[in-house]
Amino acid sequence: MSTLALEKPTASAASPPHTVLEMTVKNHPGVMSHICGLFARRAFNVDGILCMPIGEGSTSRIWLRVREDGRLEQLIRQSQKLADVLDVRRHDAEHEVFLQLERFFTGV
Repeated sequence: MSTLALEKPTASAASPPHTVLEMTVKNHPGVMSHICGLFARRAFNVDGILCMPIGEGSTSRIWLRVREDGRLEQLIRQSQKLADVLDVRRHDAEHEVFLQLERFFTGV
């Protein structure tokens, strides 16, 4: 196997940077569908998703890795209006949750 396949692609000027959205949501069937549906209806791609229950399981934390875009602020405001979304926080692309996952999957 070529070592080029294992190298991380470099960000080009044409490729917008990523950001991580951290959402605290009510934990019940359909929540992920509602959130992803909001993004899909606006043709906004989600590059990474991680969801884990918090505490006793009545709430969950969802992390979404998305590209920076002029529409992102509007999507955040619309996400906050969803009945099952309790909180939305924005982080830079170097958020630890996706860095750890990348290390796990690449073995680095």
